[in-house]
Amino acid sequence: MKAIQILGTGCPKCTKLAENAEEAAKAMGIDYELTKITDINEIAKMGAMMTPGIAIDGELKSSGKVLSPEDIQKLLG
Repeated sequence: MKAIQILGTGCPKCTKLAENAEEAAKAMGIDYELTKITDINEIAKMGAMMTPGIAIDGELKSSGKVLSPEDIQKLLG
């Protein structure tokens, strides 16, 4: 199971990134758990200086931009 974490305070960009991550995981048919991390201190601990961010299995993969489902699929692969 992949652990997908969306880092952000709940802004529209964070919401869109979460939607794109779910779309990517479903398109790939992988088992995943999506969680949203909204605490700014936790976000900073993970190394994200800008939101939205995405981490996979606890490893920060991107911050400061909304990745497309296709880009997220590359990270999940």
